[in-house]
Amino acid sequence: MTDLAQANPQEAKPRKRFRLGGAWALLIPAFVVVFLFFVLPLIDIIVRSFTDVSPADTRGNYWWLVSNTDNLIIGARTILTSLVVTIACLVLAYPYAYLMTIVSDRSRKWLTLAVMMPLWTSILVRTMAWMILLQDTGPINAFLEAIGIGAQPLIRTTFGVALGMAQVLLPFMVLPLYSAMSKIDPRLLTASSSLGANGITSFFTVYLPLSRPGIFAGSVTVFILGLGFYIIPSLLGSPQEAMISSLIYLQVSQFLEWGHGATLGVALLAVTALLLAGFSKLTKQSAAKAGADR
Repeated sequence: MTDLAQANPQEAKPRKRFRLGGAWALLIPAFVVVFLFFVLPLIDIIVRSFTDVSPADTRGNYWWLVSNTDNLIIGARTILTSLVVTIACLVLAYPYAYLMTIVSDRSRKWLTLAVMMPLWTSILVRTMAWMILLQDTGPINAFLEAIGIGAQPLIRTTFGVALGMAQVLLPFMVLPLYSAMSKIDPRLLTASSSLGANGITSFFTVYLPLSRPGIFAGSVTVFILGLGFYIIPSLLGSPQEAMISSLIYLQVSQFLEWGHGATLGVALLAVTALLLAGFSKLTKQSAAKAGADR
């Protein structure tokens, strides 16, 4: 028997069998919840986008989506606004996250608390606070008038919408950046300096490439979350600053065009999926390049 086992090692190993009563059974409630509250509604939305067609849309909902100029303008505005907010969050969060890596543990706790504290407040409350600050007779315009600049149109503008969104989404950029930066060995910068590189060269050739995973993760998270914002564009913006979430609400709640709303939702989901696929590809290429450099 021993000789046979040595001759056929694959047969000697006991085969692992899937047992429904084992650890996999613990995942069944999670699968049921995800299926009932996510997969089924998603299937219903996709089906409605094809079947719930208005008599006026003889070519279907997706033709209405691409042939309506307003839909394309609002979609482009949504992507552009999310992109601007992502860039603004990256510019603000990068030095903040770097500061978190060089301060003492006690200071880092306070900086982390400052980032997390806005997440403990309702988005609606924060948006109402921005409405007070940005209104024509608000504190910001009063300060601008006091210093001689004069009142500026802040609310009901793209700037006001982007400002409110950036304040809400900033923690989702800071945390991934800090997670990536905290893993960078500071001795690499010292070594770069010892080889003759100045601070700017060391940053762009050493530090920035190593922090790239945090930049990718934070940017994709902020951008995707920004695509679905509804409260802030509705309260801080105007119909000229409407985003795709507001259009979905308008189609479903006021026009009762469930097919149009479902089509817009599926289009937004498709854009999000493409972005995630692109992010995954960029991450793999970056990892492969880093491995080749080593």
